[in-house]
Amino acid sequence: MAKIEQMLRLKFIEDFLRSRGNRGASYEEILEYLTDKYTQKDIPADQLKFTKRTFLRDKAAIAEVLHTDIIYRRATNTYAIDSDLEDDMQEQVFDNLLLVEAYRELKGKKNIMIFEQRKSRGLQWLHGLVHAITHHKIITLQYTKFWEGIPYKKTLQPFALKEFNNRWYLLAQERNDDSGFLKTFGLDRISMLNISTSSFKPKDHDVEQHFKHSFGIISTLDQSPSQIILSFDAEQGQYIKTLPLHHSQEILVDDEDELRIKLTLVPTYDFEREVLSHGNRVKIIAPEDFRDHMKAEVTAMLGSFS
Repeated sequence: MAKIEQMLRLKFIEDFLRSRGNRGASYEEILEYLTDKYTQKDIPADQLKFTKRTFLRDKAAIAEVLHTDIIYRRATNTYAIDSDLEDDMQEQVFDNLLLVEAYRELKGKKNIMIFEQRKSRGLQWLHGLVHAITHHKIITLQYTKFWEGIPYKKTLQPFALKEFNNRWYLLAQERNDDSGFLKTFGLDRISMLNISTSSFKPKDHDVEQHFKHSFGIISTLDQSPSQIILSFDAEQGQYIKTLPLHHSQEILVDDEDELRIKLTLVPTYDFEREVLSHGNRVKIIAPEDFRDHMKAEVTAMLGSFS
């Protein structure tokens, strides 16, 4: 069985057991569920080849790959999820895997899955950059800034990759820069990448701390966050609840008139653009200086139309 189908089977088993909650499921019920899945995909049931031994191997793989433990209850002869530990990165990877599987099922048919046409490119560099980051290799690349249009040669120490608004960014430090400051480089603006055989000694960067109080790709390390309070109309609030603006989001009011939330972050340029994108469906309640700053932004925008 191809690797992608093996990974999907693991995800199907995990999802099924999560849906069963504390009840769990027997091996026979898991087999029946997987058989139905294969039938839906027009795959002959005899290709499943899902034996008890296969399931036990899958059970171990789920613990290793998905960080989810499955326990066996002898009294009921059932299996159940032992931990609710969630790994956002693992979930996103497997969400993309499910997207690939859905795309495969199209079998050339058009106008069924309509993808975003503005997606940024540069993903061809991902594999090499992951290798360089995990092996602490110095890299050289050609990088073109949007506002200059001239490619520059950069020699960098790569530390991490970050996604924002359908773009991937490399977080790296200039080779001779001892400040500890991480710069961001959009993968879609890289035109050449060379991975050196030379290694560097990585500094103790807690990359997540660089962006703990950020919205987007602007590092806010060593900056004090503000408590931003926003009020959305009730309809727009439904979207904000299902796709929170920031991991710090707290709901203060949720009724038929509004959704009021509190965010703890540094209001960078990226965040300002996000607030403006909601138009008159959002009100800035606090802090006052941020509200005044955004009023000035809107006033300037209106002036540009006159």
